[in-house]
Amino acid sequence: MIEPFAQSCGTLVLSLVGEPGLHLPMSDLTCPLCTMNDVLDHPEKYECMTCGHEWEKEEQARVVKDAHGNVLENGDVVQMVKDLKLKGTSKVLKSGMKSKPIRLVDGDHEIDCKMDGMSIALKALFVKKVQK
Repeated sequence: MIEPFAQSCGTLVLSLVGEPGLHLPMSDLTCPLCTMNDVLDHPEKYECMTCGHEWEKEEQARVVKDAHGNVLENGDVVQMVKDLKLKGTSKVLKSGMKSKPIRLVDGDHEIDCKMDGMSIALKALFVKKVQK
């Protein structure tokens, strides 16, 4: 049984027996079979309340942007925009220091690269993209 108990900001929050807090977005998300917008948002999938069709959520590609808002990709060369002291060492990554080609990884430190002969992980907000 579905019981609506709150509506705000275009989202109707529903309470299902055994599954509290599922959201029904009032947006452009529609069922691929019946094209109705009565869609439940589960953690791994979507479910149409009208026809019962279930489909997997598509993972959206992760977009990593540098300090100036430029989109970073694997193989880009980046440059430090701020001096950073490396924890556990006496080394400092100076502003303007360039990297070897980067690799984007998951996690809070999005960039894996080599600088000054060391392999390090950096957050994208401390670098800017350098034109090749």
